[in-house]
Amino acid sequence: MAMAKRIFLFLALNFCVVIVMSFILYIFNVQPYLTQYGLNYQALAVFCLIWGMGGAFISLLLSRIMAKWMMGVQIIDPNTRNPELLGVLTMVYTLAQRAGLSSMPEVGIYDSPEVNAFATGPSQSRSLVAISTGLLNRMGKDDVEAVLGHEVTHIANGDMVTMTLLQGVVNAFVMFFARVVAFAISRALSRSRDEGEGVSTLMYQLTVFALEIVFMILGSIVVATYSRHREYRADAGGARLAGRDKMIHALQALKQTMEIKDESHQQTAFQSMKISSSGGVMRLFSSHPPIDERIARLQRGE
Repeated sequence: MAMAKRIFLFLALNFCVVIVMSFILYIFNVQPYLTQYGLNYQALAVFCLIWGMGGAFISLLLSRIMAKWMMGVQIIDPNTRNPELLGVLTMVYTLAQRAGLSSMPEVGIYDSPEVNAFATGPSQSRSLVAISTGLLNRMGKDDVEAVLGHEVTHIANGDMVTMTLLQGVVNAFVMFFARVVAFAISRALSRSRDEGEGVSTLMYQLTVFALEIVFMILGSIVVATYSRHREYRADAGGARLAGRDKMIHALQALKQTMEIKDESHQQTAFQSMKISSSGGVMRLFSSHPPIDERIARLQRGE
């Protein structure tokens, strides 16, 4: 049932993106970029910019809602009488005030054995800090405070918006260059077969698809590189808000629990916002630096 719900929400989100983007293209009267005379580069640039940036920002705007639905995040009532939940809420509010946030983020709990937390939302005033039951059950108060300080720093630094801008730019460049290169390849192949200046639509679309995969892989390296830099900054911020020793100890505790994974909560959209991750086979594509490096930088005061 839960999986069916996630699939439905994923399809619904993509349907909304397609509808909104199509409407925006209509409003701006974007003409077809592929004509009988070749590529209209101006129309192509506008098309890619709208789709690349628009899709990323729609996802950002819906990120808080999608986190609640897909991760099963339950928002903590500010009037709760549960001492554990009230303690988490008070801790986040205190850290947010120390970070200089003018609006308090929503605070939620999601049921997962994974020891983790994440922050999301389209702006500082509409942000969400979510923490797993696994983290609450396995970590002490000081460690939880450091983890929450890390997440509050993400919000204070505007990391969600910055990551969205970067991803949108990468998306636009991937779409643009994939189509330009695909057109050149398709036209060259047509000439070699004595088919004149015409371009096979099927050949062009297949080439675009293949090139988008290649360019997106390369673009992911850029996004992951910035994401790792962002994690160092969030660690430093967590150390300022909660204390450096607490942040170091929290990372050391996280290192001991990284093998605990919840396969039902592995949504890519939220992995990059979590405080720790399993990384990947290739470090270039990892959104988080190795925990040992993060600890070493904090110990050096960086």
